[in-house]
Parts: sequence; structure tokens; C-alpha cells
Amino acid sequence: MSNIPQHVSIIMDGNGRWAQARGKERIFGHFEGAESVRACLEAAVEDGVKYLSLYAFSEENWARPEAEVNGLMELLMKYMRQELTNMMSNHVRFVVLGHRERLSEKVNALIDEVMAATAANGGTTLVVFLSYSGKWDILQAMKKAARECSPEQFQAMEIKDFDPYLVTAGIPDPDLLIRTSGELRISNYMLWQTAYTEFYFTDTLWPDFRKPEFREALAEYARRDRRYGKVK
Repeated sequence: MSNIPQHVSIIMDGNGRWAQARGKERIFGHFEGAESVRACLEAAVEDGVKYLSLYAFSEENWARPEAEVNGLMELLMKYMRQELTNMMSNHVRFVVLGHRERLSEKVNALIDEVMAATAANGGTTLVVFLSYSGKWDILQAMKKAARECSPEQFQAMEIKDFDPYLVTAGIPDPDLLIRTSGELRISNYMLWQTAYTEFYFTDTLWPDFRKPEFREALAEYARRDRRYGKVK
């Protein structure tokens, strides 16, 4: 396939509805969704996608029932432990971004361990957004810039000067954003970084989104003409 996007991001939606349609608890949908993560990461590695980012848990998700939140955190830890070997063999670098102060010490410790173990890997970078919101990201970036810049530097700041203060500093903006489950919004996700991202919406629920669906999204991206406001 020609014209492979450098950075593909996914809003993984529909786990709960997938489970409920089968008469199961919502957490079962999240466990099945982990298989979709594995499949899409494999496809990204195979197809030469340099960055795959996943919106795993938003700041707003903390308002969900405690049992579901705890289940999601346990699932995340299980995934990191199980997949570390695969990430190493496939040269995948693992990165977690978000408001990590809200995570438990146990979760943060394991995140740091896996990030350190994969830091030197030069293949696909898997970015997991955890306890993240786009508005929070912009606000924390603004506060950080205000602390580190003089008033004159702050006043003279241009758009390109602001990027390094976001949690995504050093990571290219997404070329393609996929959202599953038929919802047509981006739900407070990378509001700054997706200014010129191509959006791809699908009715497929996340647990059913595997390699064929991922590659159809890449094919649709390849058919598009990105002009960035210019005329070609």
C-alpha cells in the first residue's frame, strides 16, 4: 500500500455496547477490545506505521463506576505484562501520556518499567493516552509555558513554539484519526494536534475492529488528498 500515514490514532469506542449486546458485563467488552489492540499494533508494525496512538482512558472516564475503572486499570497492567515480550521482539517503543498524577502508584510503577524497557526500540511507537483530555493538555501546556518563558517570550510565542509544551512533544501530529462504534465526535481528544488530521468514522464496534478493518482505514486515507488549506 502506498501513502502509509506516519501516525495513526484510534478512539477505541464500543466495548460496553459490544458486551451488553451479548448479555455480558461491560468489562468483557474491554477484555475483547484488548485483542483488537494487539491486532492493530501487529498491522501497524507490518505496514510500516511509525506511530500508533490509542485513546484508552479519558479524564472524563474517572466518573464511570468504580468497578469498571478498577477493571480497566487491571486490564492495562495485564496487557503491559503480557505484551512486553512481543513489544521487544517487534522493536515497539511503549509510551503513556496523560494526567498520570491521577493514576495509582502501582499502575505508574509498571508504566515506568515498560517504558524504560522499550525506550531504545526503534520500530513503531505505541502511544497510550491515559487519564487524558485535550483541554487539560492545552491548559497544562499554557501553564508550563508561562512558568518557563519570560513575559516577552510568552507574548512573542508562535504556534510552533507552543507544541513542545504539550504532552505529545516530539511526536508528530496524527495523520489519520479512526473512531469506532458509529460516534461522530472526537470527545476532547488531541484538540490541538488534530487540526489537520484526516478523520475516519466506522460503525464497527472496537472489539470487532481487527487487521482488515485497520487496513481499510489506511486504504481510505491513501485515497484522500491532503491540501492543508492550499490549492493543488
